[in-house]
Amino acid sequence: MSKLDQEDRDEIPGRQFAFPKQRKEPLEDASHVRNAVARFDRVEGVTDQERDEAWKHIQAAAKKFDVELNEKDWRELGKDKKGKH
Repeated sequence: MSKLDQEDRDEIPGRQFAFPKQRKEPLEDASHVRNAVARFDRVEGVTDQERDEAWKHIQAAAKKFDVELNEKDWRELGKDKKGKH
């Protein structure tokens, strides 16, 4: 994944983040999409509604950058096929 310095990050429009209000988890390319999924549960101070919206942003970016998501909902993250953590 390409690392964004603060100046690059500041230039990204808010709509290109999974969590635009908090400007967390940029969705600039496939590696950033995968990183946003991996770090999704580490984002603090957001409501479930904001997580729902962030997941929609991630899904759209995943489609755009041809990233396969195994989960249909963020609530499935970290669960194995039997639904256990």
